Amino acid sequence: MSTDNKTDEQDVNTTYAADNEQTADNQEDVAAQDTQAEASPEASELEKARVQAEENYQRLLRVQADFDNFRRRARAEKEDFAKYASLKLIEQLLPIVDNFDRALASSKETKDFDALAKGLDMTYRGMDQLLTAEGLKPIEAVGQPFNPEFHQAVMQVESDEHEEGIVVEELQKGYILKDKVIRPAMVKVSV
Repeated sequence: MSTDNKTDEQDVNTTYAADNEQTADNQEDVAAQDTQAEASPEASELEKARVQAEENYQRLLRVQADFDNFRRRARAEKEDFAKYASLKLIEQLLPIVDNFDRALASSKETKDFDALAKGLDMTYRGMDQLLTAEGLKPIEAVGQPFNPEFHQAVMQVESDEHEEGIVVEELQKGYILKDKVIRPAMVKVSV
């Protein structure tokens, strides 16, 4: 072979090698671009997920703070309600207390016990009306069959006029507030 052929062959090989290297470089560049293109959507999706997670976390913190504030407010309202629950009843009792004060002051000045008894009776009726309006009722006891839900037997007595298990005497009045027994009547029961 001639030197010219060898040179041509070398040139062709060099050109072929250079083309192969360039093709390989191009393929690597294309692969890198493909990888970046493939990684880029994954990276952007990952970044979107991180942003969404941060937003959710911040929203959670706000909701927790709102809930803590709600609990604090509800507790304070409940304490205020319990503290002032009897306010309405107390306001209604004040005129009765005023009547007691007037009756006591008048009885000390005049020593008129009939007027005192009359004043106390009027005051008692005012108190009774107020308590009845609030739903308080006395428990009927004397002459009724003994009922442990409404009566508390403290004594048993023999009685010729009552059959067994009948309340013969009331020692302390019992009361029902609306539908609940707040104090059973203390009674004597026949045997």
